[in-house]
Amino acid sequence: MENNYDLIIIGGGPAGLSAAIYGGRAKLKTLVINKGAVGGLVNTTQELVNYPGYTKVHGPDLMKDFKNHAESFGVEFLKDEVIGGDFSKDEKIIRTKKGKEFSAPAVILACGSEPRLLNVPGEKRLRGMGVAYCATCDAEFFEGEDVVVLGSGDQAIEEGMFITKFARKVTVIVLHDEGILDCNKASAERAFENEKMEFIWNSTIEEVLGDENVEGVVVKNLKTGELTNLECQGVFFFVGMIPSTGFLKDSGVNLNEKGYIPVNNMMETNVNGVYAAGDNIVKYLRQVATATGDGATAAVAAERYIEEMSEFKTKVLQCNSKSLLLFMDPTVEKSLNFGTLLEAVIQDQGGEYKIVQVDISTKKTLAEKFDVKEVPSVVVLCNGEKLKDLECTMDKEKLAAQIIS
Repeated sequence: MENNYDLIIIGGGPAGLSAAIYGGRAKLKTLVINKGAVGGLVNTTQELVNYPGYTKVHGPDLMKDFKNHAESFGVEFLKDEVIGGDFSKDEKIIRTKKGKEFSAPAVILACGSEPRLLNVPGEKRLRGMGVAYCATCDAEFFEGEDVVVLGSGDQAIEEGMFITKFARKVTVIVLHDEGILDCNKASAERAFENEKMEFIWNSTIEEVLGDENVEGVVVKNLKTGELTNLECQGVFFFVGMIPSTGFLKDSGVNLNEKGYIPVNNMMETNVNGVYAAGDNIVKYLRQVATATGDGATAAVAAERYIEEMSEFKTKVLQCNSKSLLLFMDPTVEKSLNFGTLLEAVIQDQGGEYKIVQVDISTKKTLAEKFDVKEVPSVVVLCNGEKLKDLECTMDKEKLAAQIIS
């Protein structure tokens, strides 16, 4: 079918594009579905200076290179919004806002996150022109200039202190009464001691000023209603991030209390065949460099999952004979010795059973499916249905008796 793929990636930011490159290179039929411009939040960054190999690169240009790289391996791109799907079966179903439906055995969720906007005049218009949301990404572009930070949580105060390494002065605008911050106590103490940081209390930003670049902000005192113009060349909004995972609400994929996706070191979610990468996962650092690593890991894990499930279908589910799934680890001598003994027993019985070896050092899905905890282990199957587990004894007669019974 036209809409059948090996791998579907939801999201076209650095994590999704990195996954696409690895998927395409593995000769998987790969589709990337992205609702906006390919590149995600990186498209709002005028210059990146901390991506390995580039002393300075225009954010959209870097993402264009990522996309071209993926397309060179035959990856397809679709501009559409995913609104839901069904992950309950081996073939995952993806549904889009334009009424299209796609299927694949593996899906990578790389839908990213968005800064929570204050939605004041000038904020969206001057985004990337002095309005910023990531100090690690953009602080050094304000060398020797005056910067305003809105927020008082851990992110706002800690990133505000990072900005002081570059800016002449950082003014922090806080909703609360004087001396009250929402961050941890240690960060608050360091911030109050920082000579480059000043605080405006009981206030918020009413407007961002400037034509082509930020020239200042309008500060509103929440108690008096007084409006004051404050000159600056940059303004950082730290009022939270929102992961773009709303469409996963009824999908079966676990989300934490903030909407982020928990994953393991293989980028696996709680659903077999569904992976997540980038800013929408629970993680320590959200940067382009970490997103690309997430995407690469997710794609390789997905490739191995697809290979494992395909092999299981062709060698077991589509086989009319009885099968023995031998779970083993080639680095464990006991596994190798038992495998040799099992083959000898089957040959003595005329080959009624077909042995299918599963190396759990690289293929873990089937081990989880059949609840295998140690190697060697043997599961007896008939037409793909489990009959029983064997006791993996090195006594040839006892082993043969188990198989016959």
